[in-house]
Amino acid sequence: MQPVVLLVGKLPNVIGAVPRQLGHLPIQWLGAHDHGEVVRQLDTEPHICCVIMGASVDDDTPGDLIGLIATRRPDLSIHLKDRASGPDGMVGFVEQIVENLVLRGKVPA
Repeated sequence: MQPVVLLVGKLPNVIGAVPRQLGHLPIQWLGAHDHGEVVRQLDTEPHICCVIMGASVDDDTPGDLIGLIATRRPDLSIHLKDRASGPDGMVGFVEQIVENLVLRGKVPA
């Protein structure tokens, strides 16, 4: 079974383009763009191994989602992208997390 990674973000690039650009990685990608979608993904997919959050979410959203994820799934690692690298930095950020943590066994799959 492939590891499952939940991508959270507002921009279509986060949920659409990132998985297409990283399709060579043996990952099952899920996406969420708001609180309700995150809840739905966490409740319906027990094999999520980590959450990667883009910087396009509103200022109050990351804290809210971190609390939600930590409460519902304390087994998950949560990774937040910086804003300074802009939307173009998302693919590289996700690729680093997935290759170095998920695929090398540092995050339970």
